[in-house]
Amino acid sequence: MPADLEEKTDRYERMLADALAVAEPRPPADTALGEAAADVTEMAESYLDDGRHFRDDGDPVNALASYSYGYGWLDAGVRLGLFAVPDNTELFTT
Repeated sequence: MPADLEEKTDRYERMLADALAVAEPRPPADTALGEAAADVTEMAESYLDDGRHFRDDGDPVNALASYSYGYGWLDAGVRLGLFAVPDNTELFTT
């Protein structure tokens, strides 16, 4: 059975928003790694905003792509150790 585009887009928007809410930068902000964490956060937030814009414009395909890219940025940051996340979350591939 093919995935339902609306359901998947909703789910990925929630995943990205939830992931942004729990990911806490680990390195001090005034270090190179702190700046990298800030850049990753900015990219993820921008993709979340872009996705919401695409949805408002009736473009769920690009909305889903934006949410997926944003989540990928944040998940990569977690795997690189730029962010601390709760142990009991299934939001990340740690």
